Amino acid sequence: MPGVFCSGAIIFDTLVKPVDKLQWGTTTFVDSIEYHVGGNGANTSMALGALGVPVCLAGAVGDDEQARFVRERLTRSGVDTALVHCVDAPTAATVVMIDARGNRCFHHRLGASAVAYSEAPDFTYAVEAGMSHYHFASLFILPWARVHGPKMLAAARAAGLTTSLDTNWDPHGIWMADLAPCLPDLDFLFMNEDEASMITGSSDPAVAAAVVLSKGVRTAVIKLSARGCAIYTSDCERLCPAYEVEVTDSTGAGDCFVAGFLSASLSGASLEKAGQFANAVGALSVRSIGAVSGLTSVSETRAWMQSAKRRTAWI
Repeated sequence: MPGVFCSGAIIFDTLVKPVDKLQWGTTTFVDSIEYHVGGNGANTSMALGALGVPVCLAGAVGDDEQARFVRERLTRSGVDTALVHCVDAPTAATVVMIDARGNRCFHHRLGASAVAYSEAPDFTYAVEAGMSHYHFASLFILPWARVHGPKMLAAARAAGLTTSLDTNWDPHGIWMADLAPCLPDLDFLFMNEDEASMITGSSDPAVAAAVVLSKGVRTAVIKLSARGCAIYTSDCERLCPAYEVEVTDSTGAGDCFVAGFLSASLSGASLEKAGQFANAVGALSVRSIGAVSGLTSVSETRAWMQSAKRRTAWI
């Protein structure tokens, strides 16, 4: 199995459910308060590990209890953390409030993420460790990644790695200004439909994909939540319907989707089969609290796909 070198946010998450409204000055009972590893880099890496893909993660954490919790969980998931560096800042942290339908609201402290990638990572270790693909899991949430992103992707391609990027939401609203320089060096670009609309100005997946493809992206993958996903190249469109599941928590589901897609694609699957497998991994993620808690092995996921109900119509 080809390995994946991943960079991105590494976060200590506190997940609280259900929170349907905030009532200041009062006490509200909730069903669960749980601690999980979060962040796009960590979630995607742990999901890849759960699927049996060799994975190495680069990033930054603090010298605190949250960092020790994060490192232990990453290692347990099979993630190589040799390039997760300790910096003089608290580990990035998020409080995630989840409503009864599984929707989320995030309150985030940058902490170590504010200084992560102040120097672009060296790809020598990743290549020597057998990694063949570079996944850039967080662009907009990491200040220095915006600066070094194009350089990082160009270095990965120069080292012989294929590449992908998951945009995530841009809290500064700059979008294409920082993303555009990254696009020529991307084999795969992942966006959800809201991100795609903000980046390209179109809510039509096909139109949005055409915009990024025209700027050098080889394959655009648009995550469409309950509808599944749409995959575009210069000469084809693939629509992959979602699976019917009860949503408990959608935190990190998009990261798990990406891990599923990369796992299948690096194993030689067609775009359509990679998209369908990614839908299944994302569906398994939302059934449990925490991004990777509900994930299973590749063989177990494929067995689940055989019996799971898939949407028959594109909606």
